Amino acid sequence: MLGPIRHLASVLAYAARRDVRQRTDHAAADDVAWSRAPIAGVLPAGLELTWLGTSGFRMSYQGWDVLIDPYLTRMPLGEVGRRVVARPSWPALQPRVPRARAILIGHTHFDHAMDAPVIAGALGCPVYGSASMARLMKLHGHPELAVEVEAHRRYEVGPFTVTFVPSLHSKLALGLWTPADGELSCEHLDDLTPNAYRCGQVWGIHVEVGGATLYHQGSCDLIDDEIRHRGVDVLLAGISGRRFTPRYLQRLLGRLQPRVIVPHHYDDFFRPLDAPMRFSLNVNLAGFLDEVHAVAPGLPVRTVAIGEVLGVEPS
Repeated sequence: MLGPIRHLASVLAYAARRDVRQRTDHAAADDVAWSRAPIAGVLPAGLELTWLGTSGFRMSYQGWDVLIDPYLTRMPLGEVGRRVVARPSWPALQPRVPRARAILIGHTHFDHAMDAPVIAGALGCPVYGSASMARLMKLHGHPELAVEVEAHRRYEVGPFTVTFVPSLHSKLALGLWTPADGELSCEHLDDLTPNAYRCGQVWGIHVEVGGATLYHQGSCDLIDDEIRHRGVDVLLAGISGRRFTPRYLQRLLGRLQPRVIVPHHYDDFFRPLDAPMRFSLNVNLAGFLDEVHAVAPGLPVRTVAIGEVLGVEPS
């Protein structure tokens, strides 16, 4: 892990070579694309897995659609900086998430939790998450749809069995602190700016479905002893902010021992989904591939495009 001065120097070096780094990361993503080299046998027949951008995923199985951290509104950076009140719109969200039987939220920063109350309210589905997530649901007028989860409890969500694992958020502010930390305490929707979406309790999310296991790591820190699962089939690994956590990959991969890693949370989520994808600030996807190889040689990493569906219907 780098110190604050070296973190700042790394960001400045990125800014000086941004276009080169963007091209390098796009090339790296293409080299390890799932579509180029699929991994057989890690997803059960009939499960469809779709990356929605940022840390968002849709899992579809046996008529059930379950969303994880759906963030599709994609507020522009200027609006976030000016603290414009966030107003997700169901008509805008519906084409991308027309169905959901449940929503799982890893923490309540705006780029993970903003859209969940609107989707849930429109579809009448429960939202599983922290006390901050329950408060957010209440603000939107849907307290009955909030499920405030307990650590390590197994939740049966249709054909999915879901476990929430206590975790931590990386210290994105040059390794010194977590932006918008603490519990969500906003009392009025008209005050719900992006900064009002406090982090709340952070969860890793373990999912069992069709004989396979997936683990969603939405933020790049962890509580080692809380991770009790081993040998997961697919690790959905957020990679933004990993440089701020000591020995992050060694610790995470040593605990979960995944068969394949699907990275996420590397796209620039201030850009609309219909714009060409760009990588977020200094995320260094190409470097992530090297880091994984150094920790776990031979462990496959596969990228997916936003909106790409992995898995096929059983024949």
